[in-house]
Amino acid sequence: MGDLLQLHGVTASYGQVAVLHDVDLSVQEGECAVLLGANGMGKSTLLRTISGVVPPRAGRIEYAGRSLIGASPHEIAARGIAHVPEGRGIFPGLTVYENLRLGGYVRRHDAKTERTLVDRVCRLFPQLREKLPRPAASLSGGQQQMLAIARGLMSEPHLLLLDEPSLGLAPVLVDQVFAALRQIKEQGTTLLLVEQSARHALALADRGYVLNRGQIVQRGTAEQLRATLHQAYLG
Repeated sequence: MGDLLQLHGVTASYGQVAVLHDVDLSVQEGECAVLLGANGMGKSTLLRTISGVVPPRAGRIEYAGRSLIGASPHEIAARGIAHVPEGRGIFPGLTVYENLRLGGYVRRHDAKTERTLVDRVCRLFPQLREKLPRPAASLSGGQQQMLAIARGLMSEPHLLLLDEPSLGLAPVLVDQVFAALRQIKEQGTTLLLVEQSARHALALADRGYVLNRGQIVQRGTAEQLRATLHQAYLG
């Protein structure tokens, strides 16, 4: 397995406010890497920079051996990167099925492939199947998170970026979401995960990074981080 994603010296900002500082990071194909750190440390910005929402001011981002610098979010999605943002970002006025269809838009699936993918994500998240004709606004918070992840999978990504998938969920739903993420990983999708629940994240991850004030301050295998990570970095 080689590196699917590589960041070298990435710096990014919102206007004049620098958020990321000289970030180096890599994710190997087929693994799960996790970004840990307190709120406001730049984790979400890092995912947005990879997916093209925030253009980097400096540095290199390479995916599958090709640069992502200058590519639009749509182009990056078409290359095989799906971003499930914090807050889920579903369309509440559309049905669950319509939300899923939008997730596959960049791939231009035919009707048969689309139905196959919908069936696949409904096997992963069985609660969604009976909800397909209903408005997404009618879903519970946990079901909305499942829909957000399922919609990301509709583009058949090689790399799935996930921003706080357990945020605001009851413990039993957190367990369900992480069980699904483990299945997604086992099926071959590479994951880069931002998560406040270090316990869940490190149980799933192969390696991790700790981000503090926009800089990587610690890196290692999941086992190493479990053993050494300081509580102050976890919020």
